[in-house]
Amino acid sequence: MSGGIFNSFCHDSPASLSSMVLKSMKISTVMKCVQGSPCSLHLNIKGALSLDENVRGLEICSFSLDTQQSQCTNVRFTRKKSKMLNGKKVQVQFNCFEVNVAQHIYVTMKTVPHYCEVKLSQQYYVEDCRNSDVGKYIPVCSAGKLDYNLDRARKTVTVNVSNFPRDQDYYVRLCHKWFTCEDVGAFAVIKGKESFKSVSLKYSQLLPCLCVEGWLALPDARRIQLCPFENDTQVLWDNTVYNPLTQTLAWEPACPVLVMVNLCRFTKSNDHCEDIENSFRNSPEKQVKYSRVDTHPKLCMKFTTKRGSWIKCPFAHGEFPAWKMRTAAVAEQIQVFFTSQTKAQFSVLVCNRTQMASCESLGMHHSVSVGDSVSIPMSREMCGSTICIQGWRTDVDYSVPLQVCDTYCG
Repeated sequence: MSGGIFNSFCHDSPASLSSMVLKSMKISTVMKCVQGSPCSLHLNIKGALSLDENVRGLEICSFSLDTQQSQCTNVRFTRKKSKMLNGKKVQVQFNCFEVNVAQHIYVTMKTVPHYCEVKLSQQYYVEDCRNSDVGKYIPVCSAGKLDYNLDRARKTVTVNVSNFPRDQDYYVRLCHKWFTCEDVGAFAVIKGKESFKSVSLKYSQLLPCLCVEGWLALPDARRIQLCPFENDTQVLWDNTVYNPLTQTLAWEPACPVLVMVNLCRFTKSNDHCEDIENSFRNSPEKQVKYSRVDTHPKLCMKFTTKRGSWIKCPFAHGEFPAWKMRTAAVAEQIQVFFTSQTKAQFSVLVCNRTQMASCESLGMHHSVSVGDSVSIPMSREMCGSTICIQGWRTDVDYSVPLQVCDTYCG
């Protein structure tokens, strides 16, 4: 079914030929179902024209805007019949152009020979799987049903497939769902002729974006996904990395997740983590990075989603150099010392701890280097259970403030 080269180019129409010789064109979708074979979709094209002695026939073409493929057919009229029925209206119907689900089609109707400006054209969208009949009878819409069993010890997901055509092969794979579902290893094939409709797939890590995807072994088949682990986000928070050369602490999600990330100071007394100012980051998908970070064991990362908060303390195991602050009361002064395995600069002040996370300054800041000490005058009015000596590193961008409270003075 293809149009000849002769009809690819248009000719000037005779003066006697009306440009309205082609009356109308209507397009619809029909379904062809033959016993023992799967159903298929076809275009049903109805055209109307007025017969004219200058018109030898009618050509109908469909062009897929998705696949760039075209199909054409033509109907011929004898010269004798055209003269006899000149001016009479004729109906033409053709329904043999096979199409796919949800295809975007461009249909044209021309005279034979093709006269310039004597043409009808129309764009048409084939129904998709949401149409009840298409979804029920067309194989590519029969995505099947997926069930699974998890074996954590062997790190396997056993997938059971049901509700799909018996004679069709079926593909199953594991994937990580981002914008699309990205491959995690090869896909498996369940043969339609086999009675056992299950397959076991290996995974390396049980991530919340790990999904099972299944589809019929047909071009453009509809795919279904089963994502049973999407609430298990806790594994995502382990992916923190510290680079000691650049003093950079970074976290990158292995899956897309809506999360607020910030640094905090962990307090053992009540298992609370006090937020560090100016450290909040929103991370739907991108890497979160903090430069020039203090490697103190109490500096932690907090991850907050709509399901709760999680704390990860990457320096808590003593693998990186830490610093300490100690105080000693001498007469009416508090002497403050800092010890550290690396060079560091510190700042010290006296503050009034009004709340768990805030300590209001009561005097000037004092700068101190490692190995040195500073003496802070303490009057009797400044002594009390809420009065603290607070120290922190000043040679980094993110440091945990340490506090020594309820100090003895005088």
